[in-house]
Formats: sequence, C-alpha cells, structure tokens
Amino acid sequence: MTEIIHARAALLDMDGTLVDSTSVVERLWLAWAEPHGIAPETVLSVVHGRQGHQSMAIMLPERDHAINLRENDVMLANEAEDVDGVIMIPGADALLHTLEPFPHAIVTSANVALMTARMRQAGLTVPTLAVTAENVSASKPDPEGFLRGAELLGVSPADCVVFEDSGAGIRAGLAAGMRVIGVGPHAAAYEPTFLVDDLTQVKIDAEGDGFTLTIG
Repeated sequence: MTEIIHARAALLDMDGTLVDSTSVVERLWLAWAEPHGIAPETVLSVVHGRQGHQSMAIMLPERDHAINLRENDVMLANEAEDVDGVIMIPGADALLHTLEPFPHAIVTSANVALMTARMRQAGLTVPTLAVTAENVSASKPDPEGFLRGAELLGVSPADCVVFEDSGAGIRAGLAAGMRVIGVGPHAAAYEPTFLVDDLTQVKIDAEGDGFTLTIG
C-alpha cells in the first residue's frame, strides 16, 4: 500500500539505513566478545543502533563503566579504519540528493570520524548537519539525539520524519514523538510507523512549507 505524508524535516540514521555496515560491525564486535565468552547471538541482538559503551554495559553489567568508555574509543578507531564491505543502502544517494533543499540531518551513534569513513566508503556525501556520539549524553533508544536534531533544524518533532532500521533507533524516534520509516527486513519487528524494503521505495516532492514523502 502506498502512503503519502507531509513533513518539514528528515532525520536519518546511518548504519543499516544509509549504509550497510553489517559485515564490519559484526566482525569487530564478535572479536571483542569472544574473550568475554559472550554468545554471538547475544552480541548481535545488542550492538546494532547503540553507542558501543552502552552495548558493552548491557553485555558486561558488572564491569566498571570507565573500562567500557576506554574500550569504546578503541572500537570506534578500529571501525573507522576497517570499512571493508561497507556499501550504500539502495536509494540512499538519491534520497540524500532530493533532501538537499530541505532541513535534514544524520542522527547516528557513530562519532564524526566513523560516520565520515563509512559514508565516504559508501560513496555518500555527509549532510551539513549531523548529530553524532559527541553531541549527546544518552544513546538510542533514548530520544535525545533525534530531539537534538529537530532543535538544531528549528523544526517541531511532530513535523519530522525519521529513517531508521534498528530496534533501538526506531524506539528512539517514536519516543521523540516523530513518525518513523523503518528500513529493511528487520525493522518490521519494532513496529515503525511505516516500512520499506530500502530507500528506493521513498519519493520526495516539495509541497507547501515542507515536502511530501510517497512511501511504497
């Protein structure tokens, strides 16, 4: 079914939404987890959509969080260096191009270096505005990042649409009071407002004080 909605701003997650980084994320995180004896299925159920130190805290709840913060810095550096296998989600380039005249931003759990490395590897241009790990005190599923993005764009949360793939990200967007377009086969499980297989199923046209999104 085709849906048509109106919005004034778009907030886009990066990993799993604009770029497919699954192979490198899983490779590095499974290597991190192995010495701790954490089951691969546990790792893969936790790490997507969250900042690394929060993922570590969930998987190692008794550990001093200062260790998580230090190891997360190492993980971020390793991820920024290892971009082998990072590719563009179909339709991401066209979507970013059509959003250029309108308020939009990336809202990602990555830091600036990692975001830049993965977007460049995927052949995508980083939008002028990005809310990254450096800009928030709480990781998704906390809505802080999306609310911060709306504030910076000067747009009410209700007038924003979020593009997300992970459970943590979808919950964050909904908690921010925004409509969420879930991207990819795993998004349906987290009950986004709308659902697409990839970004080729989204068309954007100027209308009034914002734009319409034709979904489906």
